[in-house]
Amino acid sequence: MHPLAPRQKTPAANCEACKESRHAPAQCPCIQAGRWCHGFHAATTSLERIDAWWGAQPRFGVGVSCGPADLVVIDVDAHAAQVPDRSRLLPGIPIGPKVDLAGLATGFDTLALLAALRGVPSPAEDEGTLRIRTPSGGLHIWYRNPHPGTRYRSSTGSSPRTALAWQVDVRSDNGYIVAPATRTTAGRYTRVGEARTPAALPRWLADELARTGHVPGARETPQARAVAPVAVRASGRRAPAAANRILEPLLAEVAACAATPEGASFTEKLNRAAYAAGGLVHGGHLAEAEVRDLLEAVARQARPHQERRSLAVIESALSAGAQRPFHPRGRS
Repeated sequence: MHPLAPRQKTPAANCEACKESRHAPAQCPCIQAGRWCHGFHAATTSLERIDAWWGAQPRFGVGVSCGPADLVVIDVDAHAAQVPDRSRLLPGIPIGPKVDLAGLATGFDTLALLAALRGVPSPAEDEGTLRIRTPSGGLHIWYRNPHPGTRYRSSTGSSPRTALAWQVDVRSDNGYIVAPATRTTAGRYTRVGEARTPAALPRWLADELARTGHVPGARETPQARAVAPVAVRASGRRAPAAANRILEPLLAEVAACAATPEGASFTEKLNRAAYAAGGLVHGGHLAEAEVRDLLEAVARQARPHQERRSLAVIESALSAGAQRPFHPRGRS
């Protein structure tokens, strides 16, 4: 933990020397001497140091450095803001015009939409983990990182590069969160429900964080890439060659995820394959029932324990792809 400025949600100010000079927090003599400069970089579990800090400044609030604590906190905002184009609501997931977005206004809505597409309840309703209501009406959903060897980037929901969903921030490495019971000028951070400790990060959320770039250096392994092409058939006969050239490599990428239990961007790859399949089906190149069965079989092989979520991804992506019928060159 580390101190927050009295009645604020920002870290306590640096000393005058640190304000005037630029230096890396790890090299700061203040931290080495047990002082609180540089915000979450000074976080500690030393009871002696904590007693000294809050003994000197009892009005300090409490911040928690998420990375060293192996925490992944989903920070849901409820700010009044203009809703962006649907292409920016869930990065990497196309939302077709048939999806009714009436009433969507906050991060609660985009997080619920993401969960619905994956066939799971929204984390905002997860009574099994610690949840903290913020003074602005938002929600902090605390999870424990069950695999400390996998690190997660922090992000903001408005980021054009790394984001989980619009108005949904992620607090993990190089980020901090306000501890429950802390009071600011805006109000108190209060616990919701009975859970008092963070539950393990759900597997589907871990997959989504990997898909959206929150896992540094996540890449497919050579073993995962070395998978034979998947045959595609339509109405009991070989599908047109041009359609095969498009869909078979995408299906092979999904199948290759079986060799990598996590960090393989399975959801993103399944979404991409199903989206392309939807366009090919409604372009008249493939039979929908055959393609749906094939997508489900490949997904089941790669992730046998998350069939419900895979089905939701396939349904959503097929529907989105159907809005853009695709006609590859070389049609036969």
